[in-house]
Amino acid sequence: MKPNYRRCISCRQIGPKESFWRIIRVYPSQEVKLDQGMGRSAYLCSQESCLKLAQQKNRLAKALKTPVPAEIYQQLWKRLETN
Repeated sequence: MKPNYRRCISCRQIGPKESFWRIIRVYPSQEVKLDQGMGRSAYLCSQESCLKLAQQKNRLAKALKTPVPAEIYQQLWKRLETN
């Protein structure tokens, strides 16, 4: 099977799907979640520079076409600290 590739919304780097964090706007509730669910997805590198740029330029909200709650960014920062 051919590997699935995705692109980081911040740095535009392409890589295997498993190397990125997945942020989802769940259908039909429009709720934003991490890693699980079906709906519109955006992918982000697990690097501080990518997360900071995505938060400053509101790239997650633009990619998901919905406002992203501050709790999602807090969870991503916690993940970054544990890696």
